[in-house]
Amino acid sequence: MLSRCVSTIIAAGVAAVLAAPAQAQTTPPTPADIEGKAQLCAACHGANGVPTDAKTMPNIWGQQPYYILTQLVHYRNGMRENPVMASIAKTLQQSDLRPLAAYFAAKPWPAASNAPASAAETPKGLAMCTPCHQANFQGGISWPRIAGLNYDYMVAAMRSFANEERTNNMDMVKIMKLFSDSERDAMARYLAALK
Repeated sequence: MLSRCVSTIIAAGVAAVLAAPAQAQTTPPTPADIEGKAQLCAACHGANGVPTDAKTMPNIWGQQPYYILTQLVHYRNGMRENPVMASIAKTLQQSDLRPLAAYFAAKPWPAASNAPASAAETPKGLAMCTPCHQANFQGGISWPRIAGLNYDYMVAAMRSFANEERTNNMDMVKIMKLFSDSERDAMARYLAALK
């Protein structure tokens, strides 16, 4: 699945480079420009908001716009590492970033396919997440929505922060180090089941 996604991205990226004008973009992108660039994202993140491999790729439809913008910037400047995302982010013009983030933020969050979580099973430590991710875990101004993200993606992200493999948010590194693997697992299961 991942190799098909990478092949699609590479082909789309080559086509975009060949079709792009030689000069740098000097005017703001049009909605059609952003729609075209969003198609490249859809190769992995899904044309309907459901990623082609939700275990390794997050939902970006309905995500907080500032968070999307921040992650694109982090991929561009190397603060966040992922060979596919870094190469894509570096092909975008600076003027594309905000409109692209707004484009995906305006889309509806995909419907959850997981069973709903009950209030009785709220895992230890989840209250630490609410100041940033908000009481319903749908994100704040600068923080992502984590309610309804795929369990495998979320537990891997938590582990990456705890092991300092992902360091583009040092607060998350410190917080995730406070919990054991089993505690992070329980948190990820609970959050994945939220709508």
